[in-house]
Amino acid sequence: MGIVADVHGNAAAFDRALGELAAEADALLVAGDAFSDHRFSNDIVRAMREAEALYVLGNHELSFLGPGGTRARESPRVSRAELAYVEAAPTELRCTIGGMRLLMVHGSPFPPYARYLDPESPEFERAGELDADLVVLGHTHLPMARRVGPTLIVNPGSVGMSDQPARGDQVGYAIVDTDSGEVIFRSFDNPRRAAV
Repeated sequence: MGIVADVHGNAAAFDRALGELAAEADALLVAGDAFSDHRFSNDIVRAMREAEALYVLGNHELSFLGPGGTRARESPRVSRAELAYVEAAPTELRCTIGGMRLLMVHGSPFPPYARYLDPESPEFERAGELDADLVVLGHTHLPMARRVGPTLIVNPGSVGMSDQPARGDQVGYAIVDTDSGEVIFRSFDNPRRAAV
């Protein structure tokens, strides 16, 4: 399965990731923040919908859908079909995929849910409480794969923007082999930066 998170409106990077994943991933997971703040992206949401992505809302979608996003939602530039898709998305998704019990959220899988959990966070030692084989999250823009007991925790990093000076302008995604549990991280130069 292919996993992306934190697209933040970067349609060029998202399109590239989808193109690369098309040949090797049988499912697409999107762990929130498809767009930034109140800058809705019809193109990204349409691509997620057409790819039948499993998708959860991030803090940016929640801001857009909240009281402060009323004017942005009413804009004639916002496709009603794409808005309905976002409005119907959950903040937490549980299902079985490839034989793995999946829990996907954007931020922390533990309350308070909006927290940023870095890869070394001691909170992950509580993974057994989550009743999941695979936990997918985003929010931090930090790629990570960590196994705690039988639970694999994956953050693909950001396909929209890098917040890590050491990575330069690299963005990326992850692939999880549901048979072996192997996690592969892929990265590429941010096409948004190249266009500037």
